[in-house]
Amino acid sequence: MPRTARTVATPTADVGVLIPVDVHFDDLDTLGMLHNSRYQVLVERAWVAFWRDRGFGGEKGIEGDGFNVIKAFSITYDVPVTMFGQYGVHLWVERMGTTSTTAGYRVCSADGGTTYAHGSRTVVRLDSTTLLPTPWSDRAREVARTIEAPQV
Repeated sequence: MPRTARTVATPTADVGVLIPVDVHFDDLDTLGMLHNSRYQVLVERAWVAFWRDRGFGGEKGIEGDGFNVIKAFSITYDVPVTMFGQYGVHLWVERMGTTSTTAGYRVCSADGGTTYAHGSRTVVRLDSTTLLPTPWSDRAREVARTIEAPQV
């Protein structure tokens, strides 16, 4: 019996944002599946698009709130992506602390109906001079609230 993709429930259907991403032929491995390392790349590209579309990152992409690093990245692979083409990454903020933010994500079909992988990602904003954690700006907090999941 062939495996089929399943739908994974998110906080609510109206939480978060769906960002289009492209899977290219060369993202597939020798088995014809999206290579496991490419899922994280798709998630990172979706986050960059989300923040850049809202004016963050600056000319080099690493100014201000854009100067942050990954603290943790978790992923569960549900079913493989087996074709190149357009997909989506559904993003939402789970928790925003003083200097860190944890967000959930799903790598999914372009319409968001099918989930291929899901997980969470935590970043820490750093001061670009000292490389120490520094608080998020009020503007970043305001934008993050637009895709924040309700607290359970």
